[in-house]
Amino acid sequence: MIPAAFDYELASSADHALDLLGQHGDEAKLLAGGHSLLPLMRIRLAAPGLLVDIGRLSELAYVRDAGDQLAVGALTRHETLHFDDLLNQHCPILAHTVGEIGDPQVRHRGTIGGSVAHGDPAADVPAVLVALGATMVVRGQQGQREIAAGDFFQGLFTTALEDTELLTEIRVPKTSGMGWSYQKFNPRAQDWAVVGAAALVRRTNGGPTGPSHTGTDHRTVLGAGTAVVTLTNMGERPIRATAVEQALASGADLATASQEAAQGTNPPSDPLGSAEYRRGLAPVLVRRALEEALSR
Repeated sequence: MIPAAFDYELASSADHALDLLGQHGDEAKLLAGGHSLLPLMRIRLAAPGLLVDIGRLSELAYVRDAGDQLAVGALTRHETLHFDDLLNQHCPILAHTVGEIGDPQVRHRGTIGGSVAHGDPAADVPAVLVALGATMVVRGQQGQREIAAGDFFQGLFTTALEDTELLTEIRVPKTSGMGWSYQKFNPRAQDWAVVGAAALVRRTNGGPTGPSHTGTDHRTVLGAGTAVVTLTNMGERPIRATAVEQALASGADLATASQEAAQGTNPPSDPLGSAEYRRGLAPVLVRRALEEALSR
């Protein structure tokens, strides 16, 4: 289908983009890589009166060391992040996950900020950012504010961004000493995740117990507060698998704790899988994620 008619403005700076958003309000939409917005416009689920193109704002494309965090510019492209040395050294789960998005064409054009601001519950990066406890830096005409990732994603295609605000930066903690994994099931490499699971594990001083966590018999017991697990596409936003975390903290082995993965979720039913199918798939992916995190 052909999109509805719209006006187009090329933003020369972040301030210029904010001025345009302030003038046009909810009639304006930001265009970064275009992989989220343009398909919606073609089927007329989105019909903005003005597109503000921010895709050429190099000032918002970077990865910088910020002490115990990394600062990632919102317009940094997925492929750039996938191979960035700083990100691979200090936050490898994010570098790995962006490399799992779509296909090479999508990764070379799409931006992390565009994906995050879209608020798609089937997107890979949001669940990882929630697991990391990342912070979103947002600018508006009234100034700058910071939003925790867990508060940023609010519902189906809904975030805490106001119509006149711009996501400028994502701050992620360095994860040295932590095991990590992001597992997802998708029919084809370029498809959205049917279900995804992110795991971050910090081992206790005594290390894991039970048989070797690199073998096939995984009865490793983790202490309280040592594992964070989040889920992709098991609700209208990224979900913290608190039942799994609580089971692990109570001394359950990985296999037993993983069976709690679907607790408190509300997965969709669509052509890729029913809600029941997703509830059955989530424990499998959570266990795989925990096992891989412990093997790193």
